[in-house]
Parts: sequence; C-alpha cells; structure tokens
Amino acid sequence: MVAAIELYLDTDATRRIRTLWDALESEGVQSLRSLLGQRHRPHVSLAVAARLDPDRVAAALTGTVVAAPLRLSFQHAGQFVGRVLWLGPTPSAELLAHHAAVYARLSAAGIAPTEHYEPGRWVPHCTLSMRVPNALMAAAVRRCLEVLPIEATVVGAAVVDHARDIARPLP
Repeated sequence: MVAAIELYLDTDATRRIRTLWDALESEGVQSLRSLLGQRHRPHVSLAVAARLDPDRVAAALTGTVVAAPLRLSFQHAGQFVGRVLWLGPTPSAELLAHHAAVYARLSAAGIAPTEHYEPGRWVPHCTLSMRVPNALMAAAVRRCLEVLPIEATVVGAAVVDHARDIARPLP
C-alpha cells in the first residue's frame, strides 16, 4: 500500500472536489470518494512512500509548518500513466519551495519518498480517480473542465496510510 504526507484544502475547495467526485461516479468512473471506505479527502500529496512511520516523519518535520496557508489555483486536469485522473494547481514558486523544504527535511532524516516526489520531478496534483476506463476518459476530463478553476487554501496536513488506519495530523 501507499503512505503519504497530504495537504488538505479549505471547505469550499473540498466541497467542490467532492462534488466532482460525485459527478465522476455518476459517469461510471470510480473516484477517490468510493475507495477505502470513503476515508479519502481531497488533498495534494507532498511525499509518497510504500510506508511512512508517522513518529519519524513528525520528528523530521519538527519546526516546519507543513500545513502552511498556501494559496493553490487548480487550473488544469491531467492524466498519469495507468489512467490516473487529477486536477493540477499552478506550480507556484511558493508551492515548489514548500515542497522542496519538506523533502529536504525528510531526506536529512533518512526518509525517502518515491522518486516521483523528488524536487524537480514532482507534479503537484489532487487525484480524482485511480483507474479511469479508457472509454470514459473523455467524459471524465470534460467533467473536470466544467468545474475549473478552483481556488483553494491549504488548511491542514497529515501523514496518512489508510491501509494501516494511520492519519496523524501535522502542524
């Protein structure tokens, strides 16, 4: 399974993305809403690894405000290999610097996120669906474009591993 450090969005942005999840589900596209007992919430992941020890992560990030009140402007929809559909915030200098700072603290503590989350390789995104059927991709992207842009503010953060029932808030 996968563990992550997630940034959570303000109430309005969260509501709009959950509404998009519902719209995708109505099109026959399984969204994050229906995965893992509906424990997912709209987020942007700063780091992902096969496992993350929440105590080690919290210690590595001591003194860092992970849930910095960053402004995010979701302006586009994208797809990763494997038919993963997502919304992308504009990669502002502030967001990229915050990611790099968190990554540096994790690395210094010997915590290694997957290579796709290294600074310079990371694509900031909010996952909507993990496996969009090919025949439904055009309709799913059209649904995304109907709700964009979405303006958001980061209001929280946590280390999560839903498979192990871990959700530890971070400052």
